[in-house]
Amino acid sequence: AVANPACTAIDDDAARLRCYDAAAGRKPAAKPATAAPTPAAPPPLIAHATPAASGVGSRWELDAGTKAPLFTFRPHRQNYFLPLTHTDSVNKAPYQSTLDALAGAGLVPPGSAPIDPTEAAFQLSFKAKMWEGLVSDRADLWVGYTQRSFWQVYNGDVSAPFRDTNYEPEAILALRTDMDVLGLKWRTVNLGLVHQSNGRSEPLSRSWNRIYAEFGFERGPFTLAIRPWYRFKEDAADDDNPDITKYLGHGDLVATYKAGRHQFGLLARQNFSSGYGAAQLDWSFPLYGALRGYAQVFTGYGYNLLDYNHRQTVGGIGVLLTDRF
Repeated sequence: AVANPACTAIDDDAARLRCYDAAAGRKPAAKPATAAPTPAAPPPLIAHATPAASGVGSRWELDAGTKAPLFTFRPHRQNYFLPLTHTDSVNKAPYQSTLDALAGAGLVPPGSAPIDPTEAAFQLSFKAKMWEGLVSDRADLWVGYTQRSFWQVYNGDVSAPFRDTNYEPEAILALRTDMDVLGLKWRTVNLGLVHQSNGRSEPLSRSWNRIYAEFGFERGPFTLAIRPWYRFKEDAADDDNPDITKYLGHGDLVATYKAGRHQFGLLARQNFSSGYGAAQLDWSFPLYGALRGYAQVFTGYGYNLLDYNHRQTVGGIGVLLTDRF
């Protein structure tokens, strides 16, 4: 090929190549058509939420990622503080002998009740796993403790005492089941040994010992715990409350339902032989950060151990630190 002086003088390689192509009569190749960009897919009309973590599974460390080291303290039942509760019926019976003595000494008017129907109440409840994999990988041993206190904080006439405190230590063998039953997932059965007392002397002493089996079910935001129990018999001379199962029955049922950040709960007991029972409705809702508001309404027998045989309706409002599930 003969060098073209005009093209040779061009310094840019691409421009020089085009000059030679033009001198040789070669046409530049046509540029390929640019494909139109693929339009982005429209967003779905209904967003699919990430499945919520299992409430029962997290509570009893049944699922992957929920296990903590042994002896780690975890919430057991609810932890709450109700600075304001009010009952429609004050239970004077446990204090009647004291009231009669005070009235006889002229210190209080006859028939008066130095118990304020408005008081504060709180519950502290925690547990810890003591042994993991007791039977293969399906059984763990836990210990738990729950304390409920009822504080006459607004009753300055009697120095604002604690009216009653219930202490409840227990040992629990949690067995993982994971079976489908009537549309629910049966996650666990817990075998428990529990003592509950108020640590008082006569005539205010109340206590009982039980074994129980708690069956835990769930489906989505709904959980259900069914807990039948058996009370150990005591010697008549040592039994402070021989008729306690007449009023508190032979078991209880707890159901919860989560609706967004709100949770609703029901606790129910019923002795079908005696006709006595109780129900508690509660509602927890977000306040700030991990702090939640809490409202509770109880009606029936057994609001606490001291009032086990007294019927009343009690409403309370306060804050909740940890829920049931």
